Amino acid sequence: MKIGVLGAGHLGKFHLQQIKEITDLELVGFYDPNPEQAAKIAIEFNTNAFSTIDELINQVDIVDIVTPTLSHYDCAVQALKKSKHVFIEKPITNTVAEAKDLIKLAHEANVQVQVGHIERFNPAYRAVADHLHKVRFIEAHRLSQFNPRGTDVSVVLDLMIHDIDIVLSAVKSSVRRISASGVSVISDTPDITNARIEFDNGCVANLTASRISLKNMRKSRFFQQDSYITVDFFEKKSSLVKMKDADENTSPFSMTFDPGNGKNTKEIIFDEPEIAPVNAIKEELLAFVHAIKTNTRPIVSIEDGTAALEVAHEILEKIKLSTPII
Repeated sequence: MKIGVLGAGHLGKFHLQQIKEITDLELVGFYDPNPEQAAKIAIEFNTNAFSTIDELINQVDIVDIVTPTLSHYDCAVQALKKSKHVFIEKPITNTVAEAKDLIKLAHEANVQVQVGHIERFNPAYRAVADHLHKVRFIEAHRLSQFNPRGTDVSVVLDLMIHDIDIVLSAVKSSVRRISASGVSVISDTPDITNARIEFDNGCVANLTASRISLKNMRKSRFFQQDSYITVDFFEKKSSLVKMKDADENTSPFSMTFDPGNGKNTKEIIFDEPEIAPVNAIKEELLAFVHAIKTNTRPIVSIEDGTAALEVAHEILEKIKLSTPII
């Protein structure tokens, strides 16, 4: 299938690199509004730099949108109106109304759309995702050192939305209530934010995101009955602590404890899955190709991307309400 990339900035170059390694994809070229940048990228990746978005869209089957968030909607509309499959980076659009409009267009065009919530393809998360059952409490910290790139949107849409998507995929329940607070320190929008999301099934998620930290951290902890799961998205490590009833087959060297109240002695099992190094961008693109070829729902669908955006915007509204007027 022929594919073209819109946007050849920092992230766009990673997409170009990985596309060239996927045998089911033929990189036709890319579009970038900066002529000097485009000329350099064309040479670096030995591909074509198109002069207009429309010209590129006409030549491909798949449009890969890696432009700034504010232009996602316009780029996607052009592609969908020409019935092209679309991969679109997160957040899917700037507003929820735009995202819902894209859902309608995608259904009318009968094409596949996948949203680039890359942490779903992080090998540390994939190693434990199947163990997440009836999660009751989630705590996530996503802290980054300051980088001017990405400050065109708030830290909620830039960083926290990764964890919002992970939480929604793990909990699978309707959101009941959201409370949040945030502070603008360097930019005009919140740079550090904390949000509490309560779900109808009783699960609670506490999320913290900052882009003004002294070190990088991307850790999540999942608590559920008889198990505790941690995921380090940055270091790509995960661990599981599980409890089960001890029996006659339990080794005398195992770690056990008596919970009291007449309950059975519990055995504690520690597991650190072996995690193979993979490129998450390549994995999400491969998954999208599979969804197109098999006509199946993408792992991160357009509806998933919209759901994450809806929660993100509700968090932003709660921040506005909690910010004192000085």
